[in-house]
Amino acid sequence: MSKQADEVRVNDRIFAKSVRLISSDGTQLGILPVRDALRTAKEEGLDLVEVAPNSDPPVCRIMDYGKFKYQTSKKVQETRKKSRGLQVKEIKVRPNTEEHDLDVKVKNLIKFLEKKNRVKVTVTFRGREMAYIDAGVEVLKRVAEAVAEFGTVEEEPKREARNRMCLVIAPK
Repeated sequence: MSKQADEVRVNDRIFAKSVRLISSDGTQLGILPVRDALRTAKEEGLDLVEVAPNSDPPVCRIMDYGKFKYQTSKKVQETRKKSRGLQVKEIKVRPNTEEHDLDVKVKNLIKFLEKKNRVKVTVTFRGREMAYIDAGVEVLKRVAEAVAEFGTVEEEPKREARNRMCLVIAPK
């Protein structure tokens, strides 16, 4: 459950002296004392819910609180579901990776981009390969050109550590 739904004050938990009241159909009823606002909500068979506690006077709305909590929890679930899809996938290559092996990696990279994932391409250097960093930059440029129609380079090739170089590609 979301924090916002837990922190909302309802009915007798509203401590302000007067509130700006909005009816269940969305029309403003003006600034009323809390007792009158509570009475109006009870007459409609609904709850008085504080929707903007920081304003002066606080804004309260007449609504079904159970339905409000349900809708906010559904919104939180939906945002979690959407954010889960945006992952950063990683593809690792070496500066002397052969052409065919690189093509296979690029094919997988394109699949990731089609699924709307960001992809981090990492070139790892070992031993004497660290003297040939230009070869790593060349590999990253070849990968970026190969996937140009599916994604754009978000971060240019840069050294991440002493023996690693990275490039981040975002889907179009």
